[in-house]
Amino acid sequence: MQSYTIGQAARLLGVSPDTARRWADAGRVATHRDEAGRRLIDGRDLAAFSVELAKAGGGEEGTSSTSVRNAFPGIVTAIKLGDVAAQVEIQAGPHRLVSLLTREAVEELGLEVGMEATARVKSTNVHIDRV
Repeated sequence: MQSYTIGQAARLLGVSPDTARRWADAGRVATHRDEAGRRLIDGRDLAAFSVELAKAGGGEEGTSSTSVRNAFPGIVTAIKLGDVAAQVEIQAGPHRLVSLLTREAVEELGLEVGMEATARVKSTNVHIDRV
């Protein structure tokens, strides 16, 4: 059976190694030691814990799960709200990114000019993540 180090488990869970270590210390996920003395988590235990964590809405504050890899952290410089649609501009270093999304999405994210946000680009789509 596949086993994972604390660091590998942390990456898979989307948390810091310190958080994964605290969870293991608290007994939230079972660990064992290999011949080198490293703490390992069995794959089945990690899978069950990750499902439990997702159901509980766990994870560290400020993390997000996404398949979009091209991330541009920056600052919201403009928001134009229509009745249904919205336009959000982010300045990410030298890059100005513009995303068209629903007004509802802007309101749910609580986006405002001057706040940090991350534009994520996949093909021709720009996604906005609140930081």
